[in-house]
Formats: sequence, C-alpha cells, structure tokens
Amino acid sequence: MELFGYPLSTIYLGSFIVFGCITFVYILFGDMLDAALDFLHPALILSFFTIGTASGYLLEIMTDINSWFIMVFSSLLSLLLVTLLNVFVLMPIRSSEESLAYRDEDLKGRVGTVLTSVPTDGFGEILIEGISGRISKSAISMDNKPISQGEKVLIIDIQKGVVSVMRYEQVEQTYIH
Repeated sequence: MELFGYPLSTIYLGSFIVFGCITFVYILFGDMLDAALDFLHPALILSFFTIGTASGYLLEIMTDINSWFIMVFSSLLSLLLVTLLNVFVLMPIRSSEESLAYRDEDLKGRVGTVLTSVPTDGFGEILIEGISGRISKSAISMDNKPISQGEKVLIIDIQKGVVSVMRYEQVEQTYIH
C-alpha cells in the first residue's frame, strides 16, 4: 500500500526515526519543560508514536498482512505498552521524586552521628538518618573542638554543602540547664 506516493513501510521507518530522535531529545532535556497535563505527558505521547511506528514498520516488511490491520494492531500494541510504561514506571517515579527530595536548609536542627572524626580545624563526616533514607554530609565543628567517631551531633548551620555541628550533649548542657 502507498500513502502520499511512498510505500507505507518507508513512512513507518521515517516516522520511527523522527519520533525516536524527538523522544531521545526529550529524555535529555525534558526536565526543562513543564507538562501541561499529567495524563497526557509528553513522554507517553512520544513513546506511543515511537512504538507504533516501529511495530508498524516491522510488520509491514516481515508479513503480508493487510496494511489497515497492521495500523490498527500497531496502535493497540502501542497503547498497551505505553499504558504499562505509565503505570509501572512513570507513576512510581513521579511519586518517589517528591518524597526523597530535601533542601540543605531542612537539615538545620537535626541530630546526626559522626562517621569520620571531626578534627579541631578540619573536616569530618556525619550521617543523618530520616524517613526517606540516610544522608552523609561533610562536617566541621562549630566551636573548633574535636568530635570523635560515634558521637551524636546537632546541626547548627549549613554552608556550601558543609554542616557546622556541635556535640549533642554539649547543646543540652548549654541551653537546657
């Protein structure tokens, strides 16, 4: 069968290449664009056309089935695969992004444990445990006193990804009593 003077397999192949390239570019730069609707996400639309044209091309060159049947079958196959992609991949990714994100400012006031000792005028490492997982950060001592491994610390400030900490017991003695 021909459409616009070209064999249908050529149209399928050309469309597959175009939609495949657009999908690839969207994967690389898609975070810069905001989706207008959650249901009609651009990744789903592009995937639908890419899968549909790929299956149409393969069926056209490998079988002698009627071209209208191939078009309908490719559309249904594409719809099924894109629905599975949305339900099992994209929806879980969207919901997990929101729960795992944190800002550095959110760490102020939290308690952590020293992983690598914090020397007097140097850097150590602390571990902050939370509901969404564990966060490891570089740390310096707020009052320039060494803090040994395993001690509990309170995060006072954070600048350029480095947290300023004090011993947790010291904070209790200074500010509670």
